[in-house]
Amino acid sequence: MTLEFAWRGRSHGSMFALGGICFLLLGKLYRGCRRVCLACKMLLGAGIITTLELVTGLLFNRDYAIWDYRKLPCQFRGQICLMFSLLWVPASLAAMLLYDRAEKAIKWGRQRRPR
Repeated sequence: MTLEFAWRGRSHGSMFALGGICFLLLGKLYRGCRRVCLACKMLLGAGIITTLELVTGLLFNRDYAIWDYRKLPCQFRGQICLMFSLLWVPASLAAMLLYDRAEKAIKWGRQRRPR
């Protein structure tokens, strides 16, 4: 949602849920796939986000009220487009690193808490 607010000044409730799901999946990808190189994780992350964006769009954005990529090049049914899929590559890295940092902070907080 933060990216949408920054980009176009508004968002939709479905983007909150979609962002949360993407964040959790990207975090699990980052932490769980130790043998996969970071660049591959970033590309996989962008693929995950794009796939979930398409599914969300087909379910909740049939009237294009939430977003509309129909006028952009390399788009599919107005729900996903290459430009944003490429944007998800660095965004996925940011999400993975934020997830990792949050997970470490939570573990640190649990260790510091008196029992």
